[in-house]
Amino acid sequence: MFSGTTDFHRWFEQVCQVQACEVTRVPLDRLDGWSLGEGTGNLVHRSGRFFSVQGLDVTRSGRAVDAWQQPIIVQPEQGILGILVKEFGGVPHCLLQAKMEPGNAVPVQLSPTVQATRSNYTGVHGGRPVPYLDHFLTPGRGRVLSDALQSEQASWFFAKRNRNMIVRTDEDIPLLDEFCWLSFDQIAELLQTDDLINMDTRTVLSGAVGLRPPAATTRATPDPDSFHGALAASWEPQGRRLNDTAALLRHLAQAKERCTLTRRLIPLADTARWSVRDGVIAHDEGRHFTVLGVRVEDSHREVPGWSQPMFMPNSQGVAAFLAKRVDGVLHLLVQARVETGALARVELAPTVQCQPADHAPGAQHGPRPVPRLEFLDTVLSARPDRIRFDTVQSEEGGRFYHARIRYALVEADEDFPLQVPPDFIWMTVRQLIGFVRHGSHLNVEARTLLALLGFLPATPAAVPAAVPAAVHPRQPAGTAPAHA
Repeated sequence: MFSGTTDFHRWFEQVCQVQACEVTRVPLDRLDGWSLGEGTGNLVHRSGRFFSVQGLDVTRSGRAVDAWQQPIIVQPEQGILGILVKEFGGVPHCLLQAKMEPGNAVPVQLSPTVQATRSNYTGVHGGRPVPYLDHFLTPGRGRVLSDALQSEQASWFFAKRNRNMIVRTDEDIPLLDEFCWLSFDQIAELLQTDDLINMDTRTVLSGAVGLRPPAATTRATPDPDSFHGALAASWEPQGRRLNDTAALLRHLAQAKERCTLTRRLIPLADTARWSVRDGVIAHDEGRHFTVLGVRVEDSHREVPGWSQPMFMPNSQGVAAFLAKRVDGVLHLLVQARVETGALARVELAPTVQCQPADHAPGAQHGPRPVPRLEFLDTVLSARPDRIRFDTVQSEEGGRFYHARIRYALVEADEDFPLQVPPDFIWMTVRQLIGFVRHGSHLNVEARTLLALLGFLPATPAAVPAAVPAAVHPRQPAGTAPAHA
């Protein structure tokens, strides 16, 4: 355990230096163990396991762009993302791992206690056993605080879900190398650092937001007229709200009823406007994202070396909630969004979620201009004094290469209307906490925002520059295409 985050950063710097890894881009036609299937063109592993890259045909999406085709990752198996919690001196701590992922812009980040696909923990890859796995698979091994099947990035995964778990234990837990215990307050401080806590940890932590009150309330009662006072009121189980739970469920059900989305997997070779060239799969106009190959060498992983395809976005994304105080209670503007790859087809999402470059003036989808997204300009032009948090975080580094999203909470001006378009609705933080307990209600971007908001420190933390530039580079990257 650490006395503070300064001690953590010293430890983390040492771990990063020890975890020497090498990630090399390789043309897809020279990717060891992978090939483009004869006839289909699908990118598959010779074992028939792990995952494949196929084509997706989308029609009647109800989006600004109604129909398109694209490559997509098909990985039918479910994985486990689990965080083990134990009290030390009456203070809950989470067991996290400093772990390299080949796609991370910053190679080593904090992952959950367990982050493993079924192929990993059943030994398909022939690697080492997954540490601490029994705490999540063995009934009665601990007290389950959160357990839900949650969707992954629906722009790039087809019907992919992972089991998100938080388990509390009273057992003596041996601390393995590269693992550490961090308190909720320490995690809250570290979440303010770009590219430090990985996406899998953030989505699991969204299930812990209801376990701890807002930081500002632990030291004193916040001013009810302040942002932190409104946030505390929004967290309260019996707090005032604009819409009750029945209205929220009706809103989501009606959005699903309105959804006309049709999607089907097609051969990758038949995917319109995408082609194999120069060792990658790319959009014919150089837009959205690229499918590339990497070779990984890392002696600290279950398997010390492997090759795989990855999706690399062409620009940085943005995901943001607009917030407004209603009778002193902070409300978030939530969107019922068509998620093309999600099993549920429609999930609750941030107010704005897109790749802004795809909606820049003059952006085209074929012969037609791409319309500007609702509320995008409000987020991008927000004054600094209205931005309550603003951080850039890496996405899933096991499948995506240097994918990063700007996550922000923008408090709207007082004259911002309460009446909003049909796909949008106002929710309190407590209501989002209730919905995240159930799978396929909140998408992964909304869950990250909920974790960032729920773990928001009372005052901005000064983050020490402990990680050297060679380990912690600043690189432009992005997220999935806005229409996908």
